[in-house]
Amino acid sequence: MHVSDARPSAVIILAAGEGTRMRSALPKVMHPIGGRSLIGHAIAAARATGTDHLTVVVRHERDRVAEHITAIDAACTIADQDEVKGTGRATECGLDALPADLSGTVLVTMGDVPLLQGETLVALAEDHASSGSAVTVITSVLPDAKSYGRIVRAADGSVERIVEFKDATDAQREIREINSGIYAFDAELLRTALTQVTTENASGEKYLTDVVGLAREAGRRVSAMPVDDLWQTEGANDRVQLADLGAELNRRTCERWMREGVTIVDPATTWIDVDVTIGRDTTIRPSTQLLGATTIGERAVVGPEVTLTDTEVGDDARIRRTEAEHAVVGAEASVGPFSYLRAGTVVGRGGKVGGFVETKNATIGEGAKVPHLTYCGDAQIGDGANIGAGTIFANYDGVAKHRTTIGRHSFVGSNSVLVAPVDIADGAYVAAGSAVTEDVAPGQMAVARGRQSNHDGWVATRRAGTPTDAAAQAAGTTTQED
Repeated sequence: MHVSDARPSAVIILAAGEGTRMRSALPKVMHPIGGRSLIGHAIAAARATGTDHLTVVVRHERDRVAEHITAIDAACTIADQDEVKGTGRATECGLDALPADLSGTVLVTMGDVPLLQGETLVALAEDHASSGSAVTVITSVLPDAKSYGRIVRAADGSVERIVEFKDATDAQREIREINSGIYAFDAELLRTALTQVTTENASGEKYLTDVVGLAREAGRRVSAMPVDDLWQTEGANDRVQLADLGAELNRRTCERWMREGVTIVDPATTWIDVDVTIGRDTTIRPSTQLLGATTIGERAVVGPEVTLTDTEVGDDARIRRTEAEHAVVGAEASVGPFSYLRAGTVVGRGGKVGGFVETKNATIGEGAKVPHLTYCGDAQIGDGANIGAGTIFANYDGVAKHRTTIGRHSFVGSNSVLVAPVDIADGAYVAAGSAVTEDVAPGQMAVARGRQSNHDGWVATRRAGTPTDAAAQAAGTTTQED
């Protein structure tokens, strides 16, 4: 992304609120949409400005939120808001955490506005610098302005003041232009003005909006930057708004990938996190979720009914009705239906994981097949090997996990149990129904099952008079007397 020459000296993100309307034990700014927390989206937008200083102001669940922020961006400065309430005091606490001689532009944004784009913050900094304003505020015009603060304009079109809804007159409440809570300030003016802001208002809070009036009294210009995209200024105050924002974010994400050359058959049932990447000419079929840091190559087909989390999918791969997490599916590989790829699974080029197969910590070589009804855990399967239906890799002895190795172009017959640790070498066979407990050398056939014996007349003796007995007699069964 282009970083403007007018980039801000600092960005302060306000994230101290409790968010009681969420009715959650999880702090509001940690609620996720699109694969990131609300504060994660705010940090990403702030970093897009190229600022050298990023401060996040916290209070509610301080340690928990601070740990989360540090995990996202270790370079963030954490500032603590004290017992004085209000956005003005929160900003003051954030400013105190920055260098005392900081000058230039300071952006102030919110931790619960996830659709705000970095490009918009860059534009705000540029607009602020070019207009020579002391304060620039992002505004929106809403059909229903609800309880947002109102923008009161002066005769020359500049911003005269911002009035909080609780303090607004009836006439001011009719104003439709609202304060987004996202600002650009001259650092020196902001520092001076915040010392003059009081808590003498209906809420008993220190309002950041009061800085606007103080700037005007000092003879400085206050400007507004209207934003037509209302979603960028929309906050998540409860779970209904969170869901609405999540749906809109997902709609935009799907649209972006379709414009990049990805076919999404049904965007309404497709959910794609913001950090997912998808190659051109890939098709995403309905009821698919692509989550976390999932990457998909070109010309792949994913879906229907697939959930991939932090999974890598190669070019021309095919995945249907599958759940995979922390897995790798190689180019031209096939997975599904009804497969479960757990962490550590790697499917090689042209490999196959078929119906009702579960894998975990398993590497399936190039062209190798695990087609049906198999549990494959802690395994290394060589190129071209074939695992028969119903095979179980018995990797756990009740105390520890052990590994099984299958050599290149080896064949394991159906309904076998491979009791780890065991090594089946290149070019070896395991007979169907075997319980393998010892290594198998190259070229050997392992047979590990009881010898079959057929008992004549058993049905006539033990099941006399049953439909089975009648059927046997009609077919000319041999009796024990015969």
